Amino acid sequence: MTDSKGKTQTHSRIAEGLNQVLADTYAVMALTHHAHWNVEGDGFFALHAAFEEQYTNLFQASDEIAERVRTLGAYASGGLKTLAKLADMAELEAPVPQKDYVAALVEANEKVAANIRKVKELASKEGDTETEDMLVARLQYHEKTLWMLKSYLK
Repeated sequence: MTDSKGKTQTHSRIAEGLNQVLADTYAVMALTHHAHWNVEGDGFFALHAAFEEQYTNLFQASDEIAERVRTLGAYASGGLKTLAKLADMAELEAPVPQKDYVAALVEANEKVAANIRKVKELASKEGDTETEDMLVARLQYHEKTLWMLKSYLK
């Protein structure tokens, strides 16, 4: 079924879901960058480096997700206020202990992974293999990141 502009409703639903994933990804990137700047303590060097790798990956992923939204004929969400409202993630006030940064990033990565799963399922159901493939890769990244962050907390 198509709307008056010729776009399919399916693409519209997938693009809406991708915009949620985009907002989540951007929020996790900002939270991770904040942790990178402010982490202190005996694990500083390892966490500082790990957070840098993570926020760099998330920034690149944001671009890829936004470009997929555009490929589907929709517009990517943008602006800090808009993205923050969509993502609805708690922020941390510095300084906090290392474990609090890591725990907050676990929670944030779990949220984005859950939303990726929802959109991936929709893309799979609708036969959008390109979006599904991109989201499988993103999900793998977040699952690996979660494993690493949770391992630090043990």
